[in-house]
Amino acid sequence: MVGAMLPFMISTLILYPLFWLPVVHSESTTWNTNSEHQTVGENLGSRLCIEESDTQTMPRHPSTDWGLQMVQGRDEMYKAILRDDAVAKLYHLGKISDADGYLERTFLSHASIQASSVIRGWMEDAGLTTWVDQMGNVHGRTEGMNASAEALLIGSHLDTVIDAGIYDGSLGIICAISAMKVLKMSGMLEKLRRPVEIIAFSDEEGVRFQMTFLGSAAISGVLPVTSLHVSDKSGLTLADVLKENHFEATEESLLHLKYDPMSVWRYIEVHIEQGPVLESLGVALGVVEGIAGQTRIRVTVIGSQGHAGTVPMSMRRDPMAASAELIVMLEDLCKHPENKINHDRESKGFIKEAFAGSVVCTVGQISSWPSASNVIPGQVTFSVDVRASEDRAREAIILELENEMHQICNRRSVSCFLELKHNAEAIRCDKELSLQLKNAAQIAVKSISGDIGDNIPILMSGAGHDAMAIAHLTKVGMLFVRCRGGISHSSAEHVMEDDVWAASLAVLEFLQTQMNE
Repeated sequence: MVGAMLPFMISTLILYPLFWLPVVHSESTTWNTNSEHQTVGENLGSRLCIEESDTQTMPRHPSTDWGLQMVQGRDEMYKAILRDDAVAKLYHLGKISDADGYLERTFLSHASIQASSVIRGWMEDAGLTTWVDQMGNVHGRTEGMNASAEALLIGSHLDTVIDAGIYDGSLGIICAISAMKVLKMSGMLEKLRRPVEIIAFSDEEGVRFQMTFLGSAAISGVLPVTSLHVSDKSGLTLADVLKENHFEATEESLLHLKYDPMSVWRYIEVHIEQGPVLESLGVALGVVEGIAGQTRIRVTVIGSQGHAGTVPMSMRRDPMAASAELIVMLEDLCKHPENKINHDRESKGFIKEAFAGSVVCTVGQISSWPSASNVIPGQVTFSVDVRASEDRAREAIILELENEMHQICNRRSVSCFLELKHNAEAIRCDKELSLQLKNAAQIAVKSISGDIGDNIPILMSGAGHDAMAIAHLTKVGMLFVRCRGGISHSSAEHVMEDDVWAASLAVLEFLQTQMNE
């Protein structure tokens, strides 16, 4: 593999001397967050200096010493941008929160507006022209050598879940900005053969309005105008919130956000894996093959509210007990779909064995009214999240879930109502684009940790990403980044510094393919 890489490395050194990085050993795979905090706190400027031991190992001609120092200083500068500065930015964004003691940043909240301003400043520092659109998405763009060419979009989201980690969403934005900053400092930004636009999407998680992909769906033109009338828990509609932040919040302004597909070349996104596969394989980066389809449903069960001490068990119409049975039924259905799915009817010819292992179902929210310990609830509401890599499998599960729910509710003399909150089809990433990302990832990982052969894994994503919405606009590709224990949507979420470096360097390597030779 080393021999095979040599011609590439030589040609890269000749064509792009400013991008060559020496092979160095990565940090230990032992997770040590204390050492990372120390690294982030160091003076980044000191990393541009050359250690005396590096230049005094043997006598050299003064011009040789100067040339060596220039190369080493340049490489240290790029490392400072792609790793150290990127990690520092992640920690900085992680402190911008609407809550005390944990990270929470939802659509157009005070913290979201503050984070948008910070990100916009970083984009401008990287040489990009910036603006904020009518859905609060932050854009940073360079026109390259041909402003009329189709643009490459790079994006991820700036919003978070409640009690979030600092890497989900933010990592993809910062890796892209870091790569562009290197291009600016090396004088290569204007040599891109097409425009490149970074987008920090205002909402992907859907925490505030229970609607995912507000930012990216608006860009791709799949966000319905009826979304403007959806309310958050406080009763404010999406239109209200937009107007509060000086956006137009009209159907016309929403429709105007849609990009012309003819103006977009491709979309790429870097994101933490949010799963344990890369860590188990000992690899920093992976290429995403596709993203599972998702259906979110709100289930409301209505019974008869009563006194906990006076209503006999045999006479109760208890929506809480009914909900408990419904939730256990859902778990069994998704664990063993082959026991429930009618192959000829629900699956529409789909091989039912393929359901096993491809479907996951979750109840993540549940509430009752009036929610008192001495009262039989009158109403229970809970969420259902169903995901599958095959849309036909997911649709069959939803149909069977509906049938089973109504049977249980009828038997228990309670009423059940199902409300569809979100539905997204599974997507497949573009094969050619994925191959280019795999090559870029392989070069990046090799530059940092040594020869890894062809060991860049191909993964499916069970989590939803902005790429799902943008797939309605253009072809998409994604890179996953290893995270500790596969933990995400948690304050325990963590990515090693060298893995941040590898992700930023992979974006930079990919951008090199967009240079005019």
